[in-house]
Amino acid sequence: MSDALARPPAAGPTAPPRSNAVVAVLALAGIVVSLMQTLVIPIVPQLPKLLDAPASDTAWAVTATLLAAAVATPVVGRLGDMIGKRRMLLTSIVLLVSGSVVCALADSLTPMIAGRALQGLAAAVVPLGISIMRDALPAERLAGSTALMSASLGVGGALGLPAAAFIADNWDWHLLFWTSAVLGALAFLLVLLVVPESANRAGGRFDLVGALGLSAGLVTLLLAVSKGGDWGWTSGTTLGLGAAAVVILAAWGRWELRAAQPLVDLRTTARTQVLFTNLASVALGFSMFAMSLVLPQLLQLPEQTGYGLGRSMLTVGLVLAPQGLVMMAMSAVSAGITKTRGPKVTLMTGALIVAAGYGLNIVLMSELWHLILVSCVIGGGVGFTYGAMPALIMGAVDPSQTGAANSLNTLMRSLGTSFASALAGVILAQMTTDFGGYALPSENGFKVVMAIGAGAALLAFVLAAFIPGRTAAVRPTATEDAEETTPLKA
Repeated sequence: MSDALARPPAAGPTAPPRSNAVVAVLALAGIVVSLMQTLVIPIVPQLPKLLDAPASDTAWAVTATLLAAAVATPVVGRLGDMIGKRRMLLTSIVLLVSGSVVCALADSLTPMIAGRALQGLAAAVVPLGISIMRDALPAERLAGSTALMSASLGVGGALGLPAAAFIADNWDWHLLFWTSAVLGALAFLLVLLVVPESANRAGGRFDLVGALGLSAGLVTLLLAVSKGGDWGWTSGTTLGLGAAAVVILAAWGRWELRAAQPLVDLRTTARTQVLFTNLASVALGFSMFAMSLVLPQLLQLPEQTGYGLGRSMLTVGLVLAPQGLVMMAMSAVSAGITKTRGPKVTLMTGALIVAAGYGLNIVLMSELWHLILVSCVIGGGVGFTYGAMPALIMGAVDPSQTGAANSLNTLMRSLGTSFASALAGVILAQMTTDFGGYALPSENGFKVVMAIGAGAALLAFVLAAFIPGRTAAVRPTATEDAEETTPLKA
């Protein structure tokens, strides 16, 4: 093992006394970035009026973020492994702040889409933060810290919705983006002051062809999935993009297998532990989005439908907010199970809890407290799974590959979410009820989506069962095997 992979001495900048500060700052950065997922939700219905553009065009304010995040996550993860994870983390936060400022100054569609795309380019902050933790923290702190960092994705989204709704209801909508810019600047400053750079770097030459190929494949795939409902699933545009995605990704895979220094090491991703963790991540990403789609609609539909609760967007946010707190609390429990039983057991347990939450939602959906309970149960299960997945990934890859491997795992969850959005949209568009001349999603439509969410969580449980027996949270390097006094088992 080269000196570049050697651990710094315990007395250095990554010594245990600074561990709490490093974890807190990285988790804050993750929460700030995850706010971008829910930032525009309260104002989406008003965007056509606010930006003087058709609704079909303003939808790109959401789609642009999705596409940019899909492209940036694997590319930035690989660059982090090569030239420094902290450096790429800071770069990502700068992009987030820049995008927030552009949106805050926007009064038309084009700058809004550009700003939202810049915000999406910051999506790799969470996988980069997890990878930094592997390099910077003592072994005994790693499981709990990575679980908390992973949970920040859900925590920021859950807590951001009520805050965004409150701001949008009481002040000018531009304040949403000024707030995110200020939070991003704060996160940048704290990372700069507190978080150390990792000594684990892969070096080498960046695979530009691989990056372009993966980006093209993901963009065409996600465009087909996310816009297929608007364009028509059998339209020439949708089918053409889907076919192009298959061809491009197949050619990309062939290139990556032959490249000396690939963007994504497909041989590593084919290892049983990595492969089935990523497959389970797709299923869980699919499952978790179903709740985000169903609960807000149930809360806002008119009471006269017989199943809607007729509440405001602010109430929606307040109902979903406890989910984020439960997710954060469960990250500690998740870490305890990972330490004693292994991350495989943690992942399987979380998947069962998520499935149970959807089962509850099918029979409990008529009262406000029903939906609070359901969101907390599902949030608890998500807290378990979010903590286990990075532990499983890092247990199977070299420290010099953690940025790329964690970023790919995050991308898998995002793909699952995109597929869930498309399928649920089709179901709710087909299973409708007439309400005053308008077609609204029916109660049975919501129940079908929840049943599919439960099924996806159970599929994740089955996939996780194929992960090799008792797996370690992280895979030790040769250097650390020889040095038992090292503060981190990497």
